Amino acid sequence: MGQPVIHRVTELDLAFEPWDWPFARDNAAAISAHFRTERARKPALFNGKVLLMRDLQFSGSRVSARYFETDFASFLAWRDFGFPGEGVSNGFGMGALRGSDGVFLMGEMSAHTSNAGRIYFPSGTPEPDDLAGDRVDIAGSIKREVTEETGLTETDYAPVQEFHCVVMTPLVAIIQVLNLMAPAAVIKDRILANMARQDVPEFSAVHLVRDAGDIAPSTPRFVAAFVEAMT
Repeated sequence: MGQPVIHRVTELDLAFEPWDWPFARDNAAAISAHFRTERARKPALFNGKVLLMRDLQFSGSRVSARYFETDFASFLAWRDFGFPGEGVSNGFGMGALRGSDGVFLMGEMSAHTSNAGRIYFPSGTPEPDDLAGDRVDIAGSIKREVTEETGLTETDYAPVQEFHCVVMTPLVAIIQVLNLMAPAAVIKDRILANMARQDVPEFSAVHLVRDAGDIAPSTPRFVAAFVEAMT
């Protein structure tokens, strides 16, 4: 992976188009074996459907790409095998929760997840439920992930009508700032209370990030780059 590059955009042109992914087709046996191994280590892993990105392009304040459907096992193997092939990206939405005091909130992923121990904003690879006809609704995906992982709803924040696309090939994080209606410490307590009510929470902890000095080593570089640009 190279260094992260940030594009600020206001228009998302993200189409869905079925595609026969050569990696998944040509490596079916290895993918199945890898997933069996990973699920033996983490039984909560589920081989659902996800959407991956290709043909990424930027033009002024607009980003365009096409998404296709694959299964989580193929995605996981592609990631763990070092992202073989060219032209495919993991293009996902992230909700950058920012308290009314300007402090960001991030979650630490639980042990049962595929990114255990990593610290970042609520996010997730898009799913078929994030489709609106033949378009991928990244803003809707962000809203869904925030609610699933934190319990917060759109009544708790005001989304900024701009996106920061942090490209660190083959990762494309489409980050939307969500300005919360209360200070970060107050929201942290609400999220922790929500986690305590869940049987299997996605987060194991919540971290407050005031500036680059608060970024933990387990925070991905592309998230750190966004925080550094914003503080």
